[in-house]
Amino acid sequence: MLRNFLVTAAILLSGYSHALQVDNFVLLDHRGDAHELFYHRGAPAVVIMAYNQNCKAATDAIPALQSLQSKYNDQVEFWLLNSDATVDRKALAQHAEASGITLPILQDDTTLISESLQAQYAGEVLVLDPRSWRVAYRGSVQSEGQTATSAIADTLDSLASGKTADAHSETVKGCEITYPDRSETASISYASTIAPLLQQKCVVCHTEGGLGPWAMNSYTMIQGFAPMIREVVRTKRMPPWHADPHIGQWKNDISLTTEETRQLIHWIEAGAPRGSGSDPLASNTIDQVEWPLGEPDLILEIPAYTVPVSGEVDYQFPTVKNPLDTGVWVKAATVVPGEREVVHHILAGTQDSDTTELRRTSGVFDNYLIGYAPGNESHEFPDGTGVYIPPGGEYLFQMHYTPIGREVVDRSKIGLYLHREVPENYFRQDVVVNPMIKIPPNTARHTEVAYYAFDKPATLHNLVPHAHYRGVASRFELWKPDGEKEVILNVPNYDFNWQRTYEFVVPKQIEAGTRLVHTTWYDNSAANTANPDASREVPWGLQSWDEMLYGAFSYTWVDENTEAPIHDKMMARTNQYVGFLDQNIDGKVSWRELPRSIKKQLVQGFSTVDTNGDGGLDLQEMHKLTERRAEQRREESEAPSPQSGAR
Repeated sequence: MLRNFLVTAAILLSGYSHALQVDNFVLLDHRGDAHELFYHRGAPAVVIMAYNQNCKAATDAIPALQSLQSKYNDQVEFWLLNSDATVDRKALAQHAEASGITLPILQDDTTLISESLQAQYAGEVLVLDPRSWRVAYRGSVQSEGQTATSAIADTLDSLASGKTADAHSETVKGCEITYPDRSETASISYASTIAPLLQQKCVVCHTEGGLGPWAMNSYTMIQGFAPMIREVVRTKRMPPWHADPHIGQWKNDISLTTEETRQLIHWIEAGAPRGSGSDPLASNTIDQVEWPLGEPDLILEIPAYTVPVSGEVDYQFPTVKNPLDTGVWVKAATVVPGEREVVHHILAGTQDSDTTELRRTSGVFDNYLIGYAPGNESHEFPDGTGVYIPPGGEYLFQMHYTPIGREVVDRSKIGLYLHREVPENYFRQDVVVNPMIKIPPNTARHTEVAYYAFDKPATLHNLVPHAHYRGVASRFELWKPDGEKEVILNVPNYDFNWQRTYEFVVPKQIEAGTRLVHTTWYDNSAANTANPDASREVPWGLQSWDEMLYGAFSYTWVDENTEAPIHDKMMARTNQYVGFLDQNIDGKVSWRELPRSIKKQLVQGFSTVDTNGDGGLDLQEMHKLTERRAEQRREESEAPSPQSGAR
């Protein structure tokens, strides 16, 4: 209990703990949603109660706290802060549901946030003033000699009216919070603990010529940037890995563990002591290797493009003629951007050389290979799989450039790695998409959903969520034929600046009839500091000031192999179509959900297409309709014109 004694002593000696200034943080709640403290800078107050579901004083305070939340509606943010690191999120969620708790329960796995708030007891309430981020009230929900919650309510009323509330502290009744022993903090070694941790998780970007804006090449640099490191770790901006740690296991996971986070922050808060031993970072150099997977079998130079000083740059769709006269199987690809500052992303694939200009500039590929964005430079396909590139045709690229205030000439390139033998199976890549999204103005939490239905057994290898400036969270779920729903990737704190491919350590086996449901949440309010214009209804669009619901995924068909392909491209396109038209996700597209263009064709014949008579068009029925429409278009294009008939 030494740590708790020291905290209590410090509070009593200073007499000013209630005026503590609070630093920013991001935590996930029991539902898997992210909460950032400073996001609520425009609110009159933020109320946080330290919580432990096994503490009667804390659980007894919940009704009064939720009553206060009701009184102040959406004006004031109310959170519970779970400071019991032994309770996992599943237990928290079950307890919240059983107890009728509607407040977000933030999970402080590291207990770093509870420590920095100097919370001593579960049941202890802090009222924060966002104008200064100081503690305006510290005490219990029910105060001595006052009616329940009146002391907190008085503080909230003052803050809501724009007044500065007098700092107020009450005796707290609750269960003592147990923190990890910090007496060992002074013994955390820079040379043997901190520097190796930074080498493993950070230095690959923070090196000379790397993605990071400064190089971690000495203790002096780390000491100078220590406050910034503490801030970006507490707000989960760094390392740039945004998958929910409670869901799934991923290859190339660069996130910090609970213990690593605690060690790093405690070391910084202790003053970042140098200690003894040589400096591993001073002798550490990472060569900037152009081709991290080795020398490619084929290198393609993408045509150069001059990015102007400013203004809007339309997506560019340069092509490179396929230099090979034989078919090849690609097993991996790496994109090397010419000028990282201006290249936002690059999509690469192939097309037939006679592809129309309209289809070419739509960004649809016959064979998709890789999507580059910072943090997503290389892609190795699963063992035994590949993408077949036939002879002839052309390589097609979708280039997204962003002006930076000076003219820049970009010369990017792509390296392809080829199989020596024909692989066992095709590597398939597709996307859950909804081009019909409309995000209302001045809306802080708007949801859009679409899905892809697997009509055959498949193996799912990876997932890539994508949105633009207003995207704040993303989730993938499997809706199984038996009704079970499983969240397989949660990205609660989506960052547009980093486009990650999340590859399963153990690929997911998908049974036929399963839907891959992709949900994205958007913040189109002024509180979103990245928002270009909160007053605008935002449609689908390629440029970053518009938005996307775009969830890429890679898979293999269980019953397919390279000698016996079963993939149906038209079925895949129909699947995308059904996945965004079916707004209530009931597995069929009703008459109301059909677009006007199809309604015109079916005004007299919907019942003939709805062969099972259930009032909607399922995937198979929509597929047959799509095939029929494609055949009609083919016949119309091949029919002689009236002029040719006259001759």
